[in-house]
Amino acid sequence: MMFGLASPWKLRKLGVVGINRRNGAYIAPCNPRHLYPRVDDKVMTKQLALAAGIAVPALYGVIETNHGIRRLPQLLDGHADFVIKPAHGSGGEGIIVIEGRAGEQFRKVSGSMMSMADLQHHVANILSGMYSLGGQPDQAMVEYRVSFDPLFAAVAYHGVPDIRTIVYRGYPVMAMIRLPTRQSGGKANLHQGAVGAGVDLASGRTLGGVWHNRRIDLHPDTGAAIAGLEIPNWGTLLQLAASCHALAGLGYLGVDVVLDAALGPLVLELNARPGLAIQIANGVGLRGALEAVDSEVAARSEPATVEARVAFAVGIRNALPQHQQGQASAP
Repeated sequence: MMFGLASPWKLRKLGVVGINRRNGAYIAPCNPRHLYPRVDDKVMTKQLALAAGIAVPALYGVIETNHGIRRLPQLLDGHADFVIKPAHGSGGEGIIVIEGRAGEQFRKVSGSMMSMADLQHHVANILSGMYSLGGQPDQAMVEYRVSFDPLFAAVAYHGVPDIRTIVYRGYPVMAMIRLPTRQSGGKANLHQGAVGAGVDLASGRTLGGVWHNRRIDLHPDTGAAIAGLEIPNWGTLLQLAASCHALAGLGYLGVDVVLDAALGPLVLELNARPGLAIQIANGVGLRGALEAVDSEVAARSEPATVEARVAFAVGIRNALPQHQQGQASAP
């Protein structure tokens, strides 16, 4: 049974967290507004991560004014592939991923071509606030394009998958991997048509997928099985996600990590308002894990280490009552 077709009573029994509860019980009390720029401003996020020794995609440059657009050819000199994104964007909007050049043209991951004038026009749109939160004037970032781990080649269509982890009070409580599709234009964003696959916290193994809020077993473009992939260095990834709690200072946080074939795990973005589709992808509600963390934090006389938080989080699901665990294959 899909969560979306269940009665409110059934959803509560399954421990599903809705948007009102997420906002009122977790985001509002746990995420001080004055700290939002740490995650809403991607330039600041990158600077904070580097200062904390957390690996992120290299930043080639930032364009802040229309006058600075003329610097774009210089920033791109020597880079055959790169990403241009708004510093204050959300939902994957305004991101252009270039995978190569053909003469004076730039090839997007979708296969379509752009000229330098096209790229400069796009940067101008970013600066105008077309893709920013609240439509405010923005900055354009030019950064390293991640080369994804070949493990995901069969389940990622022309793009780079990312791993979204919900971190609550420093504990990584739920994770999914977001897989690009033709419809999403190679972007790992569920709202644009990417596939979400739940991840077992103990093993790092993928579960079944969800696409447009319905369960699927095969990638819609490649036909490859979604479940059963084992994400390498899973324990390290969980510790990386948990470490971002101190970096952001937020109690309810989404941490997006990518696996680069050469550089390993890189923190791509942080999110103060992570979506709730992760529950569908995992076939289990968030509430049980969140309440278990609250009890653990209240019982401790001093803060737990990153390693201890990860170990506790991994054991949460098995410790939950059966009716709160859900069915990963058929939520």
